[in-house]
Amino acid sequence: MGNIVAIVGRPNVGKSTLFNRLIESRKAIVAEIAGVTRDRHYGKAEWNGQEFSVIDTGGYVHGSDDIFEGEIRRQVELALQEANVILFVVDVSTGVTHLDDEVAKLLRRTKKKIFLVTNKVDNPERQTLTGEFYSLGLGEVYAISAISGSGTGELLDEMVKVFDNSIEEKISDLPKFAIVGRPNAGKSSLVNALLGKDQNIVTPIAGTTRDSINTRYNYFGHDFILVDTAGIRKKSKVEEDIEFYSVMRAIRAIEDSDVCLLMLDATLGIEQQDLNIFQLIETNRKGLVILVNKWDLVEDKEANTVKKFEEEIKSKIAPFKDVPILFISVLNKQRIMKAVELAEEVYKNKFQKIPTRKLMDAMIPVIELTPPAAIKGKDIRIKFITQLPTRNPNFAFYVNHPQYVQESYKRFLENKMREHFNFCGVPIEIVLKKKE
Repeated sequence: MGNIVAIVGRPNVGKSTLFNRLIESRKAIVAEIAGVTRDRHYGKAEWNGQEFSVIDTGGYVHGSDDIFEGEIRRQVELALQEANVILFVVDVSTGVTHLDDEVAKLLRRTKKKIFLVTNKVDNPERQTLTGEFYSLGLGEVYAISAISGSGTGELLDEMVKVFDNSIEEKISDLPKFAIVGRPNAGKSSLVNALLGKDQNIVTPIAGTTRDSINTRYNYFGHDFILVDTAGIRKKSKVEEDIEFYSVMRAIRAIEDSDVCLLMLDATLGIEQQDLNIFQLIETNRKGLVILVNKWDLVEDKEANTVKKFEEEIKSKIAPFKDVPILFISVLNKQRIMKAVELAEEVYKNKFQKIPTRKLMDAMIPVIELTPPAAIKGKDIRIKFITQLPTRNPNFAFYVNHPQYVQESYKRFLENKMREHFNFCGVPIEIVLKKKE
């Protein structure tokens, strides 16, 4: 699992502003994850080549002043469980408050790395006021202005030094399959059906699974790590703090997996919440198998119903619709081994390397037959294609005028690539590079 940084502190000290500044530091575009909560945030950031996840715990404290204390205590305790680095934000303009003292008391007990951050230090006079915060007994004080960004570079430099990079090295070389989906789609039941034992407590109550559970599956010639995750819930349903952290774990499982098995409930169809999870899988460029569970409960199962259901799914996940869709019943153990076989096939597709000669032989005739449209009198020529040495399938097309190649033509190239090579279930990326 990667490094997770949690931002804690009382209300109105600027936690969300700092969160926004941290995730802006990541060059890649990271989608805001729909369906987490109203005002709590998750994002990915990067500093000095190190990527990490950030949780803004800002939305936890609500209600009147007298219940703030209990709320903040719970927020901090949860952050301490889930994150490996804590940024404790205080406000230089108010000085040390009773609530700051309470948070510091909790933080002094932990062995986790704590950074005490005084925010709103936006002039030299305020710089001199930061000394008061040493009284919290948390060591060094990092003076920043989250709005202007001043001081955040120094804070990040120190923060990435304490990351546990051995976390990454401990991850097994085995394929990792994450079972994801809304609560009650049947994720834990699938794990149990595969393992043939009650590995997880299965109940019909949505939101029972609270932790990700990693299990090695080594039977019948299959060998992989199975990750069962807490259900990702609708915004309005995420009420308990602990639910939010379950969502964090599900997101981490997606980030750290190779292939996701996205479980849908056949009785509900594909809804917005399923699409939010799909987008998260696509953003992280993971392999995907869609499992439509509880097919035994659908009244009218004629062939055209399957076809209709498939078409509906594909229209909603377009343009990335080259995805295996399997109709299963976990309860009746129907087609569950087929689900495993599909996940393994998608894994193989994701990590295949196509020789340049093979790519050229397949794609150059296609391009000659249907060349990109000439724009502003310029003939656009693609002369060379090669696969880049990245973890996900990424192909460089060398073009004399890459800026004039239209998005629709890139989609055409991707579709042709999928016709020639098996990338079923895998997002592929086409990069246009300049070549005279």
